[in-house]
Amino acid sequence: MSDRSVRVRFAPSPTGPLHIGGVRTALYNYLFAKKNNGTFILRIEDTDQKRFVEGAESYINQSLEWLGIRVDEGVVQGGSLGPYKQSERMDKYAAYAKQLINNGYAYYAFDTQEELTEMRSKLEVSNMSAKYDSTSRMSMKNSLTLSDDEVNERLERGDNYIIRIKLPRNEEIRFKDVIRGWIVFNSSQLDDKVLLKEDGLPTYHLANIVDDHLMEISHVIRGEEWLPSAPLHVMLYRYLGWENTMPKFAHLPLILKPDGKGKLSKRDGDRLGFPVFPIEWTSPEGEVSSGYRESGYLSEAVVNMLSMLGWHPSDNQELFTLEELVEAFELERVSKSGAKFDMDKSKWFNHQFIMRASSDELKGMIEDQLTSIHTHRGDDYLNRVIDLLREKVTFPMELLSMGQYFFDLPSSYDEKVLRKKWNEEVSNHMNQFIDGLVDSKYSKAAQIEEHLNNYAEQNEISKGKLMQPLRWVVSGQAGGPPIFDMLELIGIDEIKRRMDVVNEKF
Repeated sequence: MSDRSVRVRFAPSPTGPLHIGGVRTALYNYLFAKKNNGTFILRIEDTDQKRFVEGAESYINQSLEWLGIRVDEGVVQGGSLGPYKQSERMDKYAAYAKQLINNGYAYYAFDTQEELTEMRSKLEVSNMSAKYDSTSRMSMKNSLTLSDDEVNERLERGDNYIIRIKLPRNEEIRFKDVIRGWIVFNSSQLDDKVLLKEDGLPTYHLANIVDDHLMEISHVIRGEEWLPSAPLHVMLYRYLGWENTMPKFAHLPLILKPDGKGKLSKRDGDRLGFPVFPIEWTSPEGEVSSGYRESGYLSEAVVNMLSMLGWHPSDNQELFTLEELVEAFELERVSKSGAKFDMDKSKWFNHQFIMRASSDELKGMIEDQLTSIHTHRGDDYLNRVIDLLREKVTFPMELLSMGQYFFDLPSSYDEKVLRKKWNEEVSNHMNQFIDGLVDSKYSKAAQIEEHLNNYAEQNEISKGKLMQPLRWVVSGQAGGPPIFDMLELIGIDEIKRRMDVVNEKF
């Protein structure tokens, strides 16, 4: 790492909810900044007012906050190099476009929409690329083909114009990508992109470069889809005289659909049965798209899952806290090839972090499901239920439905156990064993297990023949958490009550 301070930015447009591909870009920027004692900036690129969506900017901030991605400088946090919203920076861009014109690196273009359409049609008929470039511009109405007098006359008259970059005809543009190594484009592959539109507003390309320069961005870490724009950006840095302070580029691999066929899109989520947004999004029209948070994912699991979509650590470790990810993260270990989204792996990560979470954290995630039946025995009882069931669930909301029998009589009884394991002999053994348990007042897990061992030995019966029927009597289920811990928590009086219910039912 050079002596230059690390400053990175995540620069989303508020045109809708933040897709997990964007979240991963934010995460990698954040990890890189923190690993290098740098600054993570959130810049809102809202120049495209036609696509602006009410609530999207707030959604971006809420999503990052939920994931623990802390912003150092931004619209909310402030900072010395703001404003951090492009719509509040509109006075900064036109001067740089004019500077490019004055230095011969850009030009005024006065072409009408009809003239542009005609030019593209002619090129297509000739089997040529239909773009406004170093060749086709010489047959169009612009300040390269018109006399200075005519250009000045048009400007004074207030004719509509745009400003385009003037790219060389056949020049090799080289830059080094931190992830992909040296990348080479030929300028003949590019067109003379618009820098300033008819309304005087900058296009993405000009605003992006100017903002990155003025905000002293050291590294541009963004998605692979921006790779074709990179040579244009390199030329803008060169033409504006900023090549020596140009940020290093790193283009992240795509997140692919589960079958690997194409980029995971915003439309794939609910269609394929999993979220693609960090938190639930309700569009201005009232359409709801599911989010990881509301689907029962822990934020740590989502961060861990996203970090592994394109990056791998130097060892085989799979589970990281955010702090551990900061320590382990290296841009050079990010893959060039796309990463397939794996829903099963996402669920696995969630289960792992449920195992790591505190009972209070998990209880907080199911708070809106709790009723008096769940809380009347107190917090300690509820926490112990959560601890017994956590290894059996993928999502916190499964805890109460899976553990219904901890709070009330079983709502149903497993038919398979009834058919294959329950008979008169087993029923007699269960009644005798539970009566003995009540008489002995054994209440601890170890005591209950010892009592079962002794009963099985005295009656010359296999312990295994008794355990599943015992669980079934108490819970109605064939499987579940460690049986003796479960029995201890439910209590011997309640066990006896449930035995009496089974006697009545079966």
